[in-house]
Amino acid sequence: MVAEAKALRRVLEVTRKLAAPFDLDTMLTEVVDVSRNILDAERGTVFLYDELTDELVVRVATELGTIRIPANKGIVGESAQTHKLINVPDCYADDRFNRDIDKQTGYRSRCMLTIPLLGFEDSLVGVLQILNKNDGIFDEEDEFIATALAAQAAVVLHRAKITEQIIESEKLDREIAVARDVQIGTLPKHMPKIEGYEFAGAFEPTDQTGGDLYDFVQLDEHRLFLLMGDATGHGIGPALSATQVRAMLRVALRLESSLDDAFVHINDQLCDDLPDDRFVTGFFGLLDATQHKVSFHSGGQGPILHYHAASGDYDWHPATTFPLGYLPQTDLAAPLEIDLAPGDILGLISDGIYEYENEQGVQFGQQGVADVIDQTRDGDADAVVAEIMRAVRHHGGSVPQADDITIVLARRSG
Repeated sequence: MVAEAKALRRVLEVTRKLAAPFDLDTMLTEVVDVSRNILDAERGTVFLYDELTDELVVRVATELGTIRIPANKGIVGESAQTHKLINVPDCYADDRFNRDIDKQTGYRSRCMLTIPLLGFEDSLVGVLQILNKNDGIFDEEDEFIATALAAQAAVVLHRAKITEQIIESEKLDREIAVARDVQIGTLPKHMPKIEGYEFAGAFEPTDQTGGDLYDFVQLDEHRLFLLMGDATGHGIGPALSATQVRAMLRVALRLESSLDDAFVHINDQLCDDLPDDRFVTGFFGLLDATQHKVSFHSGGQGPILHYHAASGDYDWHPATTFPLGYLPQTDLAAPLEIDLAPGDILGLISDGIYEYENEQGVQFGQQGVADVIDQTRDGDADAVVAEIMRAVRHHGGSVPQADDITIVLARRSG
């Protein structure tokens, strides 16, 4: 656990560095340098995938110039094609090894890790290759850390490419539209599949981009991690903060971090990264469908809704601690636990719903949400979310939306 915690901190340090507004090459250089340092290796290389030519192009490397190879050639090509990590303990004993680069550079490759960089929906964006471990060959722990680092590199590539698109765009509305596409693209494409449960989510930013976020990360067939948050402010800045939280959480889960460790490490990292007047409210919850229990920390995010189907009662749980990025965590309390009986609903709803005002200045409130659930409790989760969205719009009337809106519902069947 100590080694994993140290690895998590070092990988999250990469996330902090990459949060800076550097150009693509600078950020990729950071990834290569940190990969070499963490894995105690001599050299690192990033290949970018060129869809037009179906080639892998060396854009950032250690002491290498520009090199282009077919996307199906050598070990790097196989990793790109199969989307799988390849660990080669002896390069020249492996028939897949492409010796052309060594011939061009005079470098001798002994052992290597090759990891595909996969974007959203597993699209290939490049390959990260780490060469020559200083004290032997790469082991399973190195593979574990390299996979997490590659996930960060993929995030960097995606974000930097979008940033380049924004810089090149001549009109502000086009810039914002691109950023919106990126943010919407990070939302779950499909609801998770957990036997005995159904899930639904909705997101509607105030501007074309917003600071709200939600995510589902299925750990196995019975366990699901739920994330919902709200970065202060509106627009592109908060949207980047929201994307950063999502990326750090997924890295933490790749490293098999516990609920407590993920919350503490991400909070402390945001304390370093965000300006003093910025923070992110966040719900970090773990659903165990075998015990029908949700354990969670809620940093400034509340109320958390628990509808009891058997009695028709509602629990409205307040935040369990202060917002993420507000103060370093020194004494995190045990996570709060709730039991979900058949028909019960867990609701993660942003203040954009609760605080939505009508022409008279009356907020939609908790009662408005409860009224909708009372009327739609026999419907599925999608129907409940859709009706909440319809009801809050009807309540607001001609009043424009003043805050981002996010709803995440988890409903136990029965």
